[in-house]
Amino acid sequence: MVRASIVVEISRTLSEILVCPLSKQPLRVCEKSNSLISDAIGVSFPIIDGIPCLVPKDGKIIETPTDDDSLDTKQCA
Repeated sequence: MVRASIVVEISRTLSEILVCPLSKQPLRVCEKSNSLISDAIGVSFPIIDGIPCLVPKDGKIIETPTDDDSLDTKQCA
């Protein structure tokens, strides 16, 4: 349990200086999915063992909810 909180803290510090490799815009930390989110292009980059994986092929497109979907389905809204 302690390790998980360390991972998030490291990610928050890194997220202040890291930018999206595609858009070059700031990233934000999503504790729910343990990832860094690029709001500019709607892509999530995973954090694995405290290391952000910012290789473009590792990014996943975040689906936005439609009128039929609940807001809870959107990652880190």
